[in-house]
Amino acid sequence: MIPQTYKEVIDLGDGREISIETGKLAKQAHGSVVVQSGKCMLLCTVVSNYKQSDVDFLPLTVDYREKFAAAGRYPGGFFKREARPSDGEVLTMRLVDRVLRPLFPKDYHSETQVMIQLMSHDDDVMPDAMAGLAASAAIQLSDFPFECAISEARVGRVNGEFIINPTRSQLEESDIDMMIGASADSVMMVEGEMDEISEEEMTEAIKFAHEAIKVQCAAQVKLAEAFGKKEVREYEPEREDEALEKKIYDMAYDKVYAVAKAGSAKHERGAAFGEIKEEIKATFSEEELEDFGGLISKYYSKAEKAAVRDLTLNEGLRLDGRKTDEIRPIWCEVDYLPSTHGSSIFTRGETQALATVTLGTSREANQIDMPSFEGEERFYLHYNFPPFSTGEARPIRGTSRREVGHGNLAQRALKGMVPDECPYTVRVVSEVLESNGSSSMATVCAGTMALMDAGVQLKKPVSGIAMGLISDADSGKYAVLSDILGDEDHLGDMDFKVTGTADGITACQMDIKVKGLSYEILVNALKQARDGRLHILSKLTDTIAEPNPEVKEHAPTMVTRRIPNEFIGALIGPGGKVIQELQKETDTTIVINEDPVTEEGIVEVLGVGKKGIDAVMAKIDSLLFKPEVGSVYEVKVIKMLDFGAVVEYTDAPGNEVLLHVSELAWERTENVSDVVNMGDVFDVKYFGIDSRTRKEKVSRKALLPKPEGFKERPPRDNNRGRDNRGRDNRGRDNRRDDRKPRNDKKED
Repeated sequence: MIPQTYKEVIDLGDGREISIETGKLAKQAHGSVVVQSGKCMLLCTVVSNYKQSDVDFLPLTVDYREKFAAAGRYPGGFFKREARPSDGEVLTMRLVDRVLRPLFPKDYHSETQVMIQLMSHDDDVMPDAMAGLAASAAIQLSDFPFECAISEARVGRVNGEFIINPTRSQLEESDIDMMIGASADSVMMVEGEMDEISEEEMTEAIKFAHEAIKVQCAAQVKLAEAFGKKEVREYEPEREDEALEKKIYDMAYDKVYAVAKAGSAKHERGAAFGEIKEEIKATFSEEELEDFGGLISKYYSKAEKAAVRDLTLNEGLRLDGRKTDEIRPIWCEVDYLPSTHGSSIFTRGETQALATVTLGTSREANQIDMPSFEGEERFYLHYNFPPFSTGEARPIRGTSRREVGHGNLAQRALKGMVPDECPYTVRVVSEVLESNGSSSMATVCAGTMALMDAGVQLKKPVSGIAMGLISDADSGKYAVLSDILGDEDHLGDMDFKVTGTADGITACQMDIKVKGLSYEILVNALKQARDGRLHILSKLTDTIAEPNPEVKEHAPTMVTRRIPNEFIGALIGPGGKVIQELQKETDTTIVINEDPVTEEGIVEVLGVGKKGIDAVMAKIDSLLFKPEVGSVYEVKVIKMLDFGAVVEYTDAPGNEVLLHVSELAWERTENVSDVVNMGDVFDVKYFGIDSRTRKEKVSRKALLPKPEGFKERPPRDNNRGRDNRGRDNRGRDNRRDDRKPRNDKKED
């Protein structure tokens, strides 16, 4: 029996569309959809347990995977099965999670899984742009308690025109690559990279994407109505006690307000808040604490949040005593680590990042092998966030999703400023040593200085700042906070990070927690962020004003050379013998790549010190050496023979030619050693390929004055004594065609 299916189509313009279909696949899931654009198909399923988990948070897992079969490919490596997610997949998971999570009720704690799979790939469609749409559409078909439909869209701009969900080729020409997540009413998430655009341009891009998202949200609602929207499931809500909440609020608010107004460091402030909480708990009996302990902690946190927010809105003061637009003290240092190719320390308040730079060849490029994209990165950044940076001890279980996401944000902020002609593969690593505030923005600042310290010729330095927003819809008050603390990140209505040069924005990441945020407030917040970003940038340039003109003495120098493809084999040698010996002799690394466009070989030579690189360049020059007919070259005798001397071009070691005995001197030469000896250096004239010997001909005597009275012998006639029919002058036929073979046997 053919299942009944339901389908909605969204028009993207330019003949492109997205369809959402349900009813055919994965019907055991609580909700499932297939989202398709072109040949790209995503299957999304959602399931949530009916029993609440014994935790005080939503155990939501968003999983995005790309199947290699979708692109007709095998997984790379020895293990031919999809395994741990790639960084690209992790980044897509984070984009979807950040929009979905706030829309579940705060007291909904059931284990929930959203699984999105790329089942069919289209080179002209980027699947991550449809992942948020797929997730929300599947949830709309379920009975989950979920606030409203959302979607995500990528926006690019080519030749001044905005494009929704551009192709990869369009994105390469675009000066904007932003992913926006929103409901029909509110923008909730923004992340992307830009080519030094203004705050107003960024806002226009968000508006453009939001209009497209409204259409996608309406299509989901229409599909759910056609399918038959399920009743929202009932679940056991968290316990509430209004009287207890008011009591704790009254006990805590004024005390918290006073501590917050005093302005103190993180640990002092945390200890003071802890004392207030303990004083409140001390007013309850053991039986009450056992019964209401969880509620007491919950209501105290609400009171603390309210007091801190009110302090900022009413008096313009913050937890550490700063004003809303004030940046914490900054100190920086470069060249801190003596053995790295580049290093820097960036410290802002209680946040510190130590960045290192390593320079390498194209062999060290970061290989990306995903079904939706194959390629490599010649610039990449890794971010590490150890537990000691926040004064904690916790298990270390590999690279976290957070580390992948924050590293990607810093990489996108900086990569546009690395010039295309940079010959190196560049790896930046940020070690976060302290964290109270944005460590990803500290990574951008430390990365900028480390790159300049390493001698990477950045187009412009980049800085970054983390901003916050506290607003009150009832009073209309709002405060934009520059350089937020970790605590302010949690209690605010918007957390946004902006990076850029003095001329514009290069990357951003926003999570907007308040509904209906006006674009006016957003623009004001971005402008305040620009002021803070420029202040931080001045601190960076005070430390290192411009990139070092050269790499460090102990860092490798990179030299590239293009050679015709036909010479690649000679440079590599049989079984790689020539190139391996050359690398060993010169202590260099040599990498050869072929340019399919120009049909040339690109030779990269990496080495510490000039001597080894010069030796490799000399070898390449010798391979490419082609003497010109009629030119004079200096040569050196390297071998003596009975019939001449083997000479080597001094400007092209390894290139040898035979100097025949007859070309040594005008006089008849009986012994080669009568004229030249081993090691002699002299000039010869190049005559090209000799028509008689079919070999290269050089001459020493051609450069010498002809002796007085010298008579040249007439050229030898090799056909002397033979007529043109093959008979000699005695009438004998020398042709053997009609003769019997000499080894013929007599017949028996």
